[in-house]
Amino acid sequence: MSGCIFCDIVNGQAEATLVWQDDLVSAFLDIQPVNAGHIDIVPNVHASYLADLPEETGAHMFRIAQRLAQGLRDSGLPCEGVNMFLADGAAAMQEIFHVHLHVFPRVSGDGFGLKFGDDYFAKPTRADLEAVGEQIRRTIEPSVAQRRGKPRA
Repeated sequence: MSGCIFCDIVNGQAEATLVWQDDLVSAFLDIQPVNAGHIDIVPNVHASYLADLPEETGAHMFRIAQRLAQGLRDSGLPCEGVNMFLADGAAAMQEIFHVHLHVFPRVSGDGFGLKFGDDYFAKPTRADLEAVGEQIRRTIEPSVAQRRGKPRA
């Protein structure tokens, strides 16, 4: 897509430090890292939002994220843990509208964190959770909704 920095990186038109690339995804170091080793994984084909992404590509992104997370742990870089973060939409803090999954090492006291609103600490009732669950189930594939309450095989 014209004007998309991630598309330019995938197509070799913008520089990046690649750590992984295959037919479906590319992974490169973030230029504004939370910590050294912060990686962004992007689909090679432009998709602005998660819903625009083929499911298999999304699954592949996560498989590669698992591999890269282990790579971070084994790399010798400071890494006591690993976060994965995907922002989908402006309200979710998405800044570049090409799906990307952040994979970054964490160390105690690195200063990165999430801030919870005041409502976070007021737990919903089971009835409230069930009502929200029903709203979601109505919008997804029937096969998923039919599994409601059944243990996974």
